[in-house]
Amino acid sequence: MTVREPLSRRLARAVLEPDLALPEAASDKLKICLLDLFACALEARDLPWSRQAAKLASGAAGPANVIGTAIATTIPQAAFANATAGHGLVREDMHAGSVSHLGVVVLPVLLALAQRERVSGRAFIDAAVVGYEVGARIGRALVTPDFARLFRPTGFTGPLAAAAAGSRLLGLSESACASALSLAANTVSGLNEWPRSGGAEMFFHPAFAARNAIAAVELAEAGAEASPDALDGEAGLFAAFRPGRPAPEVALFAGPAPELLAVYNKPVPACNFAQTPCQAALALLGEGAIKPADIRAIRVAASRAAIVYPGCDHAGPFERVLQAKMSIQFCVASALLYGRMEEANYRLLDDPELLRLTRATQLIIDADFTAAFPGAQGSAVEVELDDGRVLKSRLADVVPASPERVRARFRAAAAAALGTDKASAIERFVDRLEEAPSVGELPPLTAL
Repeated sequence: MTVREPLSRRLARAVLEPDLALPEAASDKLKICLLDLFACALEARDLPWSRQAAKLASGAAGPANVIGTAIATTIPQAAFANATAGHGLVREDMHAGSVSHLGVVVLPVLLALAQRERVSGRAFIDAAVVGYEVGARIGRALVTPDFARLFRPTGFTGPLAAAAAGSRLLGLSESACASALSLAANTVSGLNEWPRSGGAEMFFHPAFAARNAIAAVELAEAGAEASPDALDGEAGLFAAFRPGRPAPEVALFAGPAPELLAVYNKPVPACNFAQTPCQAALALLGEGAIKPADIRAIRVAASRAAIVYPGCDHAGPFERVLQAKMSIQFCVASALLYGRMEEANYRLLDDPELLRLTRATQLIIDADFTAAFPGAQGSAVEVELDDGRVLKSRLADVVPASPERVRARFRAAAAAALGTDKASAIERFVDRLEEAPSVGELPPLTAL
């Protein structure tokens, strides 16, 4: 009988493949994701969870910068703080197939490690693309709507994604990389109880993943040997969280394009599953004037994955911002009421008219949208008016924030926090990333 090679070994070999031959589009996408991380972190730097993580980081001195602050701290603490701030608006990049926010784990880890030792921009790009690939592939195999009802996908895909990226960046051996992946698998965590109460642990899930990934990589680098079957063994990751099912096949770069190219940049600072409903609602406003006072009922159709995700089907009351950002009802109602979707939409959680519209909103599981997910995230919105008219809008998929919009968000956030000179310097550095001899020169540009 042929003995199957452990998945950690097979992944490690693919992670360290010297000739990736990545398309130029992957480099371009990675740059936009990096600018989006900086934009989100800078905009969120004064929010409570960002301040709390920064305070934690300020307790130890080191070589790594915390974005938007004057703090220089240890490598793990910088990754923790930057992952928290990057996730602080709930607007960071999203990989729908794994239901994961991979960039806010992979990129803070690589930026922190780049301040530990000299790494080139080309090496940084390759490591980042590999990290997204590992997280996406693991997530596609592991995450289902029922899984996501209980567990936070990013808390499971993130440690493995960032451990893979860090292993490649630091040039670990195949056996060390396999151990890093196995160690990372032992740190997966994240419960999905927070959407009901709006608890802040959600903001720290990527941060725990980032810090644990660095520990896994540095332990493996120091010689720690982990179980080779920690991913696909009889008591491994897949057996624990896919009980009764055989271990899946997971192969990197097996599709027509790197998984990074399936990542989209959010247009709205809200849950992934609220994005398309908001866009469909705003499209109705573009077709003609709707007076919110004339709205009798709102019906939103979406996939089963969207509607059963914790917190997405919640009509209030809303005590915390995160409850509103997760609620499809709140997001659609606020889009119709305010005619836009911005961070300011979540400042008045007890607005009587907003709450009336939220309570008037019904969510409906749509079979076609369910069948299309995760390849597409469609939604339809119907607004019934007091005069009997029913206005309808249907989108087959989310419309991502364009690269131009991401750049505009970055420029505004960076100029406000750091000044126009630093904002321009960061953008120039990122645009020429593959030419950079040392990516460690980039994080100081993002600091005060």
